[in-house]
Amino acid sequence: MENKVNNHRQTIGRLGEDIACSYLEGIGHTILERNWRGGHLEIDIISVSSDGIHFVEVKARKSSIQAPPQDNVGAVKQKRIARAALKYLNTKSGLPRRDMECFFDVVAVTFEADGYHVEWIPQAFTPLYI
Repeated sequence: MENKVNNHRQTIGRLGEDIACSYLEGIGHTILERNWRGGHLEIDIISVSSDGIHFVEVKARKSSIQAPPQDNVGAVKQKRIARAALKYLNTKSGLPRRDMECFFDVVAVTFEADGYHVEWIPQAFTPLYI
């Protein structure tokens, strides 16, 4: 049973990331990376737009009967994303973008019976330190 639950969560998560990428591309972003990993750190989506580089956490779930998905991006998660972003910017792929403005966004995808709802929260948080 637990395996089915994990597979379902992975399917929802992957679909949420697909939808988030399409949404971001629709507003002018270019997707640089998906599920970028640097050791034990991960960033769901790294995109670039005319205003800078965006490190995007995607939260997807079925109907928001509890808290909105973006409420699950707390201080600990924010710190991990910020550390991952710094690690990315120190890679061969990230170095050319080091001087760009950095943004930390959340895309929340909520699946309802009649479809889904996407909410982009630009500059959802600003890391104070890493």
